[in-house]
Amino acid sequence: MEGLVACWLAAADGTTPRLPARQLLALRTVGRRPEINLTALAGQLGMGLPNASRLCDRLEAAGLLERTVPPRNRREVRLAGTAYGRRVPADVTERRVRGLAAVFAHMTSGQRAALEQGLSAFHRSRTADPRPPYGAGGAHRGDG
Repeated sequence: MEGLVACWLAAADGTTPRLPARQLLALRTVGRRPEINLTALAGQLGMGLPNASRLCDRLEAAGLLERTVPPRNRREVRLAGTAYGRRVPADVTERRVRGLAAVFAHMTSGQRAALEQGLSAFHRSRTADPRPPYGAGGAHRGDG
């Protein structure tokens, strides 16, 4: 599993700008949900509104994200990725595809099938309980 995570993370390391995983996830979330607002993004990322706002400050300062305030609801802040902000996650995805394809090329078809089966089971288990397995402070659920 560590090797898979290392391949996954290495793809993000090669991009410019180099973004922390949480910022990259925020860009992906905004890209998937047009017209998402700051409150919904905070909920999707499992973080408080002030932290989500600071995260968006950094993305906006980097030219990756735009915030708008709709005229009918001045308290709502809508988020949208800039063209640059949409390219960065796409670039990371492309790097991940190439990196994983290189690894898969060295596996037999049976090994790839077994990996697919295992990852499918992992996904089903993960989506059955979508809460993050680690809470505040990094403690595992059930550890206290």
